[in-house]
Amino acid sequence: MALSEREKELLAQLEKQLNDDPAFASTMTGPQDVVAPALTASPRHLVLGALGAVLGLGVIIAGVASKLIIVGVLGFLLASAGLYFATTAPRNSSPKAGKGVSAPRPSKGPSSFMRGLEEKWDKRQGGTRF
Repeated sequence: MALSEREKELLAQLEKQLNDDPAFASTMTGPQDVVAPALTASPRHLVLGALGAVLGLGVIIAGVASKLIIVGVLGFLLASAGLYFATTAPRNSSPKAGKGVSAPRPSKGPSSFMRGLEEKWDKRQGGTRF
């Protein structure tokens, strides 16, 4: 679909403004990470943390039933520690070799799909990129 004259003018103006900003141009042309590494808790941490939280709630109830404040406080601390343990990632979160988990591959540049789109765009614009 062809662009109208107004759209062509706006696109040219936008390209000119983007090229005039060297900081923006350097961030767009430099190497970029595809996906940030995910720091998630393991299922083991979730289960152990949940058990700790449930145990802590049980100790809180026992403290209320026995009317001992120190038991309730210890139950609260145990429940809080369980929740903290369940929601934090292990310190050594790198995948171990041989566990069947592969590390993300480094990006080798634009994919063939993106390269094809860029070539079509260049042809539409008369062979010039910017």
